Amino acid sequence: MAKFLDARDTLPRMVLLDCSGLAYLLVVNHTQHPPTPLQWLLAVLAFASALLLHRRPPINLLVQTALFAVAMIKLDDATINQVGTAWAVGELALWAPRPRYLIGGLALVTATYAVCDLPQQAGQIMPSLVGLAINLGLPTLLGLVVRTTRELGLRAEQQTLTEQRAARADERGAIARELHDVVAHHVASMVLRVGVARHVLPDVDPRVAEVFDDVHGTGTAALADLRRLVDVLRDPDGVRGDAALTAIDPTALPAALDGAVETARRAGVIVEAEIDPAIVTLDAVRGLALLRLTQESLTNVAKHAGPEPRAALHVAMDGADLHWSVTDDGGHTPPASAVPGGGHGLTGMRERVAVLGGSLTFGPHGPGWRVATVLPGSVPAASGSVPAGKEKS
Repeated sequence: MAKFLDARDTLPRMVLLDCSGLAYLLVVNHTQHPPTPLQWLLAVLAFASALLLHRRPPINLLVQTALFAVAMIKLDDATINQVGTAWAVGELALWAPRPRYLIGGLALVTATYAVCDLPQQAGQIMPSLVGLAINLGLPTLLGLVVRTTRELGLRAEQQTLTEQRAARADERGAIARELHDVVAHHVASMVLRVGVARHVLPDVDPRVAEVFDDVHGTGTAALADLRRLVDVLRDPDGVRGDAALTAIDPTALPAALDGAVETARRAGVIVEAEIDPAIVTLDAVRGLALLRLTQESLTNVAKHAGPEPRAALHVAMDGADLHWSVTDDGGHTPPASAVPGGGHGLTGMRERVAVLGGSLTFGPHGPGWRVATVLPGSVPAASGSVPAGKEKS
């Protein structure tokens, strides 16, 4: 029923109107007064106008009114054209972007009725006026009621969306405050203390100094990432175009991957990296995805692959397609009860890959674990599904 009252779905209403008119001519009227050829002609023209002009209510009303005028002058029974005109008035009331459209349509039908019908109704002016008021008032009222109801519904939906956006903005603001006031504060404090330690202990073992430098650099980078994340939470629209958050310069990608490998090695992972120099031809978005996949996977190896983990990183270009994988030598296997798809790390990797048109495969590989994907050079119309697997993180 809602479909018949939607201003955009005029065609179903016109089909219903035409079917009702045919039923009147073939069943109701045929048993008493068979339709004349002129009555059939005017009815067919009215039916065709309703169907062909259903998206142009003003023109449809003009045509229906003209046919109604001819029917009032030439026919004894102008019911079909009268109903067609009344329906066109209702459609105009439902559609009219400004009141003057509806007022003009009502004035047109009233003038036509006064010129063509009232002179023939001598002595019956009042019944004719009442019939005119009903034929115009009822469809106009129905159209305005449906239109107002729809507009109120749209306003309610818009208000709900606005309230939801405001609630999400409040939640993002609360998270941003927590990150800034608590997490970022502690990270900044650790970076500061490590910096102080580097200066007050000038004669420490070079290996200890190297660890200090690494912790200080990692903490500084983490603090910068936290600040960017706080900016995103506070004003997502303002940073949406920031390329630093969504892409990476392809020429800087080899150095960034080397940095990720070196970070994993300092965490105790023995990494064998095989990186194709042709990755500089990647676009910026796939380049960032490659870096984030590598960082996440090597971090998972450090967490789960045993006390002396080994990992093999393979990055190769096959034409425009990027082939990537990280394989470790085992040492720790997720429990059998682990829920597939439950880890946040692999979930994020899977979503990132799916956006770029690839599919993430992961699972046991020999004694260890393997995560791999192929990022196509162009995103297909429908991305493939992600195979099921046990997640590690």
